[in-house]
Amino acid sequence: MRTKFTLTLNKEVKAQANKYASDNGISLSEMVENYFKYITGSKAGDEKEPLSPLVKKLRGVLEVDSDFNYKDILNEAKNTKHGV
Repeated sequence: MRTKFTLTLNKEVKAQANKYASDNGISLSEMVENYFKYITGSKAGDEKEPLSPLVKKLRGVLEVDSDFNYKDILNEAKNTKHGV
């Protein structure tokens, strides 16, 4: 279930957070939610196994263009696979 949550932030911090979220192809809400999950150790809605040490070590190694949108790439691959 989704719920609305209001934050009050310094303008500069908000601008930096928006840029970071945009650069990483996620919404600011998703970024905040992920942060809260991280600091609380919450696994709610996350049935994945924990990352292996090797995968953790590789996180952030790949750099992509700032306009890269993985969702577009995923949709294109799905359309190609299913002939849509």
